[in-house]
Amino acid sequence: QVQLVESGGGLVQAGGSLRLSCTASGRTLSRLGMGWFRQAPGKEREFVAAIKWSGGGSQYADSVKGRFTISRENAKNTVYLEMNSLKPEDTAVYYCAAGEPPRGYSIYARSYDYWGQGTQVTVSS
Repeated sequence: QVQLVESGGGLVQAGGSLRLSCTASGRTLSRLGMGWFRQAPGKEREFVAAIKWSGGGSQYADSVKGRFTISRENAKNTVYLEMNSLKPEDTAVYYCAAGEPPRGYSIYARSYDYWGQGTQVTVSS
């Protein structure tokens, strides 16, 4: 089993930056694909970014491509989401997820087995 805890959320102004962290316990992140998802009030949870266990491949939602970067340090059991040029529409609760999707990573929430509690990101205009 895997336990995930997100941190690094907060309140920032539009155009600012923020780095989210997700630390795992119970099992190392080695050989696990990782993803970040977000959910705003009244909306469905949506895909943000995903990365393979090796860190050699990643995917991004079109809405964040070029602004967000996902990375991982397996030795520290930690995955990161660096967010730059933040916009008010980025406001949401951000969740990290872990699993073993067939291709190594996935844009679908159903492909992940373990989820964190989420961290709030609020971007003011």
